[in-house]
Amino acid sequence: MDKLSHKISLILLLFVFVSQTVVGQTGSTNSLSQNLQIIKKQLVPDKRVAILDIELKDTLLPVIVVSGETDLPDAKKQIIQFLTEKKISFVDSIRVLPDSLVGEKTWGLVTLSVANMRSQPDDASELVSQAMMGTPIKLLDYRNKWYRVQTPENYIGWMDASSIQRIAPVEFDHWKQSGRYLYNQVSGYAYDVPGKKGGVVSDLVLGNLFEVESAAKGFLKMKFPDGRVGYVRKADCISFDEWCKLKPKAQSVLSVAKQMMGFPYLWGGASSKALDCSGFVKLAYYSQGVILARDASQQARYGEKIDFSNMNNLQSGDLLFFGRSAQRISHVGLYLGNGDFIHSSGRVHISSLDPADPKYVPTRINVGANRVLNSLNAEGIIMVKNHPWYSHEN
Repeated sequence: MDKLSHKISLILLLFVFVSQTVVGQTGSTNSLSQNLQIIKKQLVPDKRVAILDIELKDTLLPVIVVSGETDLPDAKKQIIQFLTEKKISFVDSIRVLPDSLVGEKTWGLVTLSVANMRSQPDDASELVSQAMMGTPIKLLDYRNKWYRVQTPENYIGWMDASSIQRIAPVEFDHWKQSGRYLYNQVSGYAYDVPGKKGGVVSDLVLGNLFEVESAAKGFLKMKFPDGRVGYVRKADCISFDEWCKLKPKAQSVLSVAKQMMGFPYLWGGASSKALDCSGFVKLAYYSQGVILARDASQQARYGEKIDFSNMNNLQSGDLLFFGRSAQRISHVGLYLGNGDFIHSSGRVHISSLDPADPKYVPTRINVGANRVLNSLNAEGIIMVKNHPWYSHEN
């Protein structure tokens, strides 16, 4: 998402409303707030990837209070500049995230095989996504034991502090230059000695990323982001450099997807323990070094649009989208060929687009298809090796 796009004109529009109502502020808050809500939706149409929660409040004095929070510094800058130029009296209470509540360590690495991200800083709140060990995350806010974090695909949620190793920018740069390996199997374990007779230090899942200190007897001595040490079979891993050199191919993506046949569905799941539909698609591509957007409705925005009315136009590895309409997408799967697609719904399984096929599900209405592999490093589809949070060369 381009956080700078459309910002100036929309913020100016906001303060046209302010300047028109600030003279007679009594009774103006409701209408102004309604206009503000419209403008905030235009500035940040997708609240899953950016924060702009700004409120205007009347006071007993001839001033307005501009409060709230945003992770878009330019948005606040334009707001303040416009108010100043219009000579409107105001109190600035906008927090720009991250702020002092986070401190100097504004980056983090996930320390668990899989860490949950929730909609609110509460164990009982909705699971919105997951991040796997070694995923670099930006720390935006802190509340009690929770950090509001942003993942490499810009997805925002709250994560328990116990699953994060906080690091300063200089430490983050060091990590990006370290010798890292990716766990390349669907699931497994790290042991306390080099051999399966050792005790378990942690479980591992496809996509876990960790530093390696040494290698011996077919095992890698791995260092977890929180400093723990374990041993993992070298044959089950791929070096970061090798991973970055992969040339993503549809058959490789689909091979990984098929290894998760029968795995359970979990709303918000994005790991090989359990997955929702978009988490499944995202993980299959991530195994080949490609970072996709998180949710199905987001994934549908990016890549080459394919005419799905004729199955002959589809290629293996294409993303198929389902829902009420192209504007109301609720599900995604991976096209296998011959009318079949693999997806996570209840469990990972294969269905068909062909009404004559027993695997056809009439309630699944195909409303779109995108091709990812023709759009690598375009918006919403970025290779790990080109992502500045992973590679020190960017």
